[in-house]
Amino acid sequence: MADLKLNSKKITKLKIRQYRVFSEEFKREKVAQITSGQTSILAVSKLWQVSKESIYNWIYKYSPDHKRGTTMVVQKDSEASKNIELQKKVAELERILGQKQMVIDFQDKLIEIASKELDIDLKKSFNPGP
Repeated sequence: MADLKLNSKKITKLKIRQYRVFSEEFKREKVAQITSGQTSILAVSKLWQVSKESIYNWIYKYSPDHKRGTTMVVQKDSEASKNIELQKKVAELERILGQKQMVIDFQDKLIEIASKELDIDLKKSFNPGP
């Protein structure tokens, strides 16, 4: 009976995390690596077992470019080149659209001049049937 009681009790070890203090030099180094793109906040968080909130506090404190409440847009090189390509495509399509509009304007003017010369309203008399 005593043997049964010993087996039913689970022994749990409480794992207490040690209190750690990182030096200012260490924090500045990690902030420099994050802001230069060498590593990410998540990677530093996992590697050194530091909360992301703490890392953000380091960034706000030690980075002159990143202050609390500002938004930073980060793009990969491929995204930046994709944006440039899309902007070029938009410019090309706008150029083509402008050319088409010039053709339409030319045709409208031609119809107007022909209508005056022939004394017939070509726009009204033209009946495109199915």
